[in-house]
Amino acid sequence: MAYTTINDPSANFQIALFTGNGGTQNITNDGNANLKGDLVSIRSRSSANSGAWIDSTRGATKWLETPANANEQTFANSNFGFLTDGFSVDYNGGYNNLNKNSDNYVAWQWKANGGTTASNSSGTITSTVQANTTAGFSIVSYTGNNTSGATVGHGLGAAPDTIILKALTDSQNWFVNTPVGGGTGYMMLNNTDAADSPNSSVWNSTAPTSTVFTLGNSGGVNDSISYIAYCFKSIQGYSKIGNYKGNGNDDGAFVYTGFKPSFVMAKETSGTGTWFIWDDKRSPFNVINIRLLANTDAGDDTSNDNRIDFLSNGFKIRDNSADFNDNGATCIYLAFAENPFVATNGVPATAR
Repeated sequence: MAYTTINDPSANFQIALFTGNGGTQNITNDGNANLKGDLVSIRSRSSANSGAWIDSTRGATKWLETPANANEQTFANSNFGFLTDGFSVDYNGGYNNLNKNSDNYVAWQWKANGGTTASNSSGTITSTVQANTTAGFSIVSYTGNNTSGATVGHGLGAAPDTIILKALTDSQNWFVNTPVGGGTGYMMLNNTDAADSPNSSVWNSTAPTSTVFTLGNSGGVNDSISYIAYCFKSIQGYSKIGNYKGNGNDDGAFVYTGFKPSFVMAKETSGTGTWFIWDDKRSPFNVINIRLLANTDAGDDTSNDNRIDFLSNGFKIRDNSADFNDNGATCIYLAFAENPFVATNGVPATAR
C-alpha cells in the first residue's frame, strides 16, 4: 500500500519563525528542501496586529489582511520579496505590522508554480491560474460578472476540497468553501459563524468539479470586481481537508490524516466557534497549547486549554473546547504534513 505521493512535504509547504528587527531582513527556511513560497501568510505572535497574505500572482507589493475584510493594499515601497528559500521582509515599506523590532512572527508558505501563471478558459469566466497539481494547490484570480451560475477554472485537475476566497477591490469577508452539504457550504475565515449550506448566493448550491467552481451573485464572490481564490485538494500523505465529530471530552477524537501534521486549522461548522491554528514550529512538543486564531488579530494564545497532539499518522483532540470539540458537533479541518506516515521507501514517521 502506498501511503504517500510526496516524500518530502517541505518541498511544497514550510513554516518559518522569525523575530522582527525594525528594518529589512531575509528569512531563510530550514526544511529539507528549498522553498520559494507562492503564498506567504504572516502573523505576529506577540502583538495584536493584522496578518498579511501575499502571493506571487498578485505580486510582492499587493497584500491582503486577516482578519480584516478590507480591500487589497498596495505598498509600492515595500522590500518584501519571494526568495529561492524563504522571503525578505521590511518594516518601513508602508505596512509597519510586519517586521516590528523584537516582535515574534510566524509565516506559513505554500508553493504553487513559481509565479508563472496561465489563462484558464474552463469556466464561463476566464481566470488566471498558477497551479501545483502535485501538491493540490492553486492560486486563481478572476473578475466577477454578477451572474448566478458563473463558473471559474481552478487548474487542479481534481475537485478542490476547500477554497479560501477574497474580493480585492471591495470590503468583503473571507469566504471558505466547506465539505458541508457536499461541498456547497460556506463559512467566513474572519468570523465565528456556523456553516451555511447549501447557499445559492455564494456557490450557487453547486459543489466544485475537477475543472471549475461555481458562483452565485453575492458581492463577496461575484460582483463585477477582482477576486483571488486559494484552492486546496487533499493529497495522500501530504495534506488533508475533512470533517470530524466532537465528543465534548478531554479524551477527544483521533483524526487520521495519513501523515504527521505540521499545521492544523480547525473550526466547528455546526455552530459558532473560533478558527484555531496549531503548528509544529511554535509548538515542537505535545501537548500543543499554543495557537493563533484566524478570526482575530491577537497574538499567540498560550493558556492551558484548546489542546491537541500531533501524532505520526494524524492528530488527537485533548480538550473539551466547545469551539472544536463540542459533543456531537461537526468540525472542519485543514492539515499539512511534516512527514508522511510511511514514505515510499517504507520508512515510517516517528511520533513526537
